[in-house]
Amino acid sequence: MMVSPVRFLFNNDLITLSDIDPNLTLLQYLRDVQLATGTKEGCASGDCGACTVVVVDISETSSTELTYTSINACITFVTSLHGKQLITIEHLKEAEKLHQIQQSFVNNHGSQCGFCTPGFVMSCFALHKNNAEPRREDVVENLSGNLCRCTGYRAIIDGALETTKNLDDVFRRNHTQTLDKLKGLKEGPSVRFETGDKKYFAPKSIAELAVELLANPDSTLMAGATDLALNVTQNFTSFKKTIYLGDVKELTKITESLDQIIIGSAVPYSQFQAILEKEYPDFKELIERLGAKQVRNKGTLGGNIGNASPIGDMPPALIVLGAKMILQRGSETRTVKVEEYFISYKKTVLREAEFIKEIIIPKAKSGHQLKLYKISKRFDDDISAVLAAIYIRLEDDQVTAIRLAFGGMAATPKRASHSEQVLLNKAFTEQNIVLAQQQLVNDFQPLSDVRASVDYRMRVAQNLLMKCYFELTDNELNTRVTHYA
Repeated sequence: MMVSPVRFLFNNDLITLSDIDPNLTLLQYLRDVQLATGTKEGCASGDCGACTVVVVDISETSSTELTYTSINACITFVTSLHGKQLITIEHLKEAEKLHQIQQSFVNNHGSQCGFCTPGFVMSCFALHKNNAEPRREDVVENLSGNLCRCTGYRAIIDGALETTKNLDDVFRRNHTQTLDKLKGLKEGPSVRFETGDKKYFAPKSIAELAVELLANPDSTLMAGATDLALNVTQNFTSFKKTIYLGDVKELTKITESLDQIIIGSAVPYSQFQAILEKEYPDFKELIERLGAKQVRNKGTLGGNIGNASPIGDMPPALIVLGAKMILQRGSETRTVKVEEYFISYKKTVLREAEFIKEIIIPKAKSGHQLKLYKISKRFDDDISAVLAAIYIRLEDDQVTAIRLAFGGMAATPKRASHSEQVLLNKAFTEQNIVLAQQQLVNDFQPLSDVRASVDYRMRVAQNLLMKCYFELTDNELNTRVTHYA
């Protein structure tokens, strides 16, 4: 077998790896191999941000620009760094002078015990490299995945708000040199190697992917790995055969037409979030609450669907919008509605050696409204207990089109067909909403688990229908005292 190693820049040093376990996380590599212990382990699940590092890559939109992306090292496999530059907290200080971001934390007393500080600094570093004058809301969003238990966030936010409009650091001065090095690293064949009984392959084209998957249908497909990595970090399992999708050009593209958005299955949330928000504003909060910035920088739409979780955040919204997917096996493709993709718990219509190529989302239609509601124990960065997606068209106070879908209410994300029928072609009244609430009992038989009980889930789902009614009819929700069963 021809071996083509993983190659990346560790700051400015070229790293070549071909004899490593493909299950080795970036955090383990940094601390155990590079002895770069400034990157801390807090949760091993991408929740606390103590392990935040920054990855630099060539921009998707300009071959002369670089993008700086914050990620969680604990749920990133080191193999995914091929063709990129890795920057850690150790690389910011220049000679005996702190980086401007580090100095701003000192000036604003943004550190106490210091354990979380490297992660905060790296998140701020990425923010300021991409946004010279961030607003407070930009800072809060970018730091939502970083937790501090002793300082409090005011000093940290103050430090992050210090402008870096004229930032002149070593990374800016080395821009052209770094760009040229990364272009060189991306040349050559697709990465492929074996270590012991484990195999790793990172195809560059969809044709390579299709051929490899036919030959090895038992391979694990991996892109952002924000969920799959937990099998390694928390369940202590490993993957024997891994195919990495992040280098497949066709899977990392976004295209638009007059009436639809086509998102490659390996495109991270942070790259398509703004496009969806423009069409459907409710996607903004949903996606921001799906995970921290570091998670959204790696997690993909294809992964959220392909995981087939009943509490995945995106499927209910895609179902009510009538979104479709292109599935591919070998050279053959077929189109499947997202609604039809899920069969039962963790089971889908995917055939052996078949994969999700892209997701097709219709653009907003005049007169239609999409309302999305997520209920979780924590507001940010938490898994849904119940997620409701409501796509509705009202004409003269009549419901002329309605689709309702819920996550967390069944073994799969699914539509509430009984409730839909109660509302379709009827007056949009509080009385009819109550009837639709009652029909949810015929649509779903939810389970009790650590996140919520059966009764709680049903009551919340029913109340979300009423919440939607209040919002669309300009009723004052907070003044209502009536309880709806």
